[in-house]
Amino acid sequence: MAARQTAVPRPAKKAEYELRFVTRQAELGWRDLVATTRNAMADAWDYLTRNPLRDEPKNHELRGALATVTHAGATHRQRQYELPGGARIWYYVDGRVVMLVNVHTAHPNATK
Repeated sequence: MAARQTAVPRPAKKAEYELRFVTRQAELGWRDLVATTRNAMADAWDYLTRNPLRDEPKNHELRGALATVTHAGATHRQRQYELPGGARIWYYVDGRVVMLVNVHTAHPNATK
């Protein structure tokens, strides 16, 4: 019997949130950060699928002009998850889905 080498996707618990990319930039930024900071991104995945609405120093709502984002005709509260080295994940939560809007590989100028 030939061995298959297909990756096994991580199953989500019923209480967990699903992650989705809203933009191509978010997808590319995520890929780049996984390539350079795999452990931090695994921690980000765990946090965002379990506690995306919990306010903590590394995870909070954005303020000012960045506080909301409009997608598909609906306005949502935009949040930020901070990674080591200044990288940031900007997202909003729609039901049980975390929608990744931007994944910045360095500290974004808009929040400096």
